[in-house]
Amino acid sequence: MKKLLAAVLSLLLTGFPVIEAQACTGISFRTQDGARLQARTIEWGSFSLNSQLVILPRGQKNTALTPQGPNGLSWTNKYGAVGISVVKDPFIGEGVNEKGLAAGIFYFSGYGSLAPFNPKRTKKSVADVELVRWMLTNFATVEEVIQGLKKIDIVTIYPPQKGQTEASTGHWRIADATGRSIVLEIENNGQRHIYENTAGVLTNSPSFPWQVTNLKNYVHLQPGDVKPTEYGKTVLAAFGAGAGMWGLPGDITPPSRFVRAFFYLHTAPAVKTAREGVLQAFHILNNFDIPIGVEFAAGQTMPDLPSATQWTSVTNMTQPAFYYRTMYNSQIREVDLSQIDFSAVKAQVLPLDKELEQIEKLSF
Repeated sequence: MKKLLAAVLSLLLTGFPVIEAQACTGISFRTQDGARLQARTIEWGSFSLNSQLVILPRGQKNTALTPQGPNGLSWTNKYGAVGISVVKDPFIGEGVNEKGLAAGIFYFSGYGSLAPFNPKRTKKSVADVELVRWMLTNFATVEEVIQGLKKIDIVTIYPPQKGQTEASTGHWRIADATGRSIVLEIENNGQRHIYENTAGVLTNSPSFPWQVTNLKNYVHLQPGDVKPTEYGKTVLAAFGAGAGMWGLPGDITPPSRFVRAFFYLHTAPAVKTAREGVLQAFHILNNFDIPIGVEFAAGQTMPDLPSATQWTSVTNMTQPAFYYRTMYNSQIREVDLSQIDFSAVKAQVLPLDKELEQIEKLSF
């Protein structure tokens, strides 16, 4: 029996060493017309995540994975949802449901630590990579998610990687149409922490409270220019615009991206409409596209990918809609959830790109 379960699990996890992105960057904000938006990038530089656009209808039946195979918690979708998968179709990396609940998983390497799997609680167990799908299809608000989490175990279904003592997992950003946004982190063999995300930013390790505290190291930063200063007969003047942000970290580590995203977000002009907000979110996150080459040392073989940032998404939670662009095609695509009849639509898995990178040739 053990060999059979191992074989089933092996088939489920083919090509699945670790699925969360290495360098995710997320932001959340409100537009003047009251729209609540959140956006994020997802990076993975080792191979294509084979991400797909997934439509989840109401009434769809699910059974979660455990280390023993597909024998975990069973549920039926209460709400329809749309999201983007990573590696396997059931593993939703980011998505939103018809009630405006949005959720996503962010890599939490070295800090995320789940409780050991308890075979006696198999029917209460949900794999960490399936948690976003479970939340989106069951709940309408952040508070409902918090109460629902108390009833389940969150387990890992993959072994530790080379050099790890336990499998890496993620932490989660969860928000609803009211604008409430939380971060769920699980550390030290199952200790759960829920933080209100008033900063409006999330990246990766270390923990969310550390990232917020670290912002104090940059209290001197300010938007705009710096006035010339005279020291004796020497006048010191800035080289160009934006000198007030001198010292803003520019590397791609999670703490540096957290700081950079925070200041870009909170110095951005307030926009009037949700549509303007969507465009602004993509513009801000353009700064976090990671070229594939920086993740590989000299002599290492790079995969045939145009970017480590495989896709970027923006979610409108107030009037539920999902927008995305990919490493192959920078055109922004929109999925308006109000146009989907989730009681009748079939479960669907669709390619993110109908065509790869498009360059329009202009004639004069």
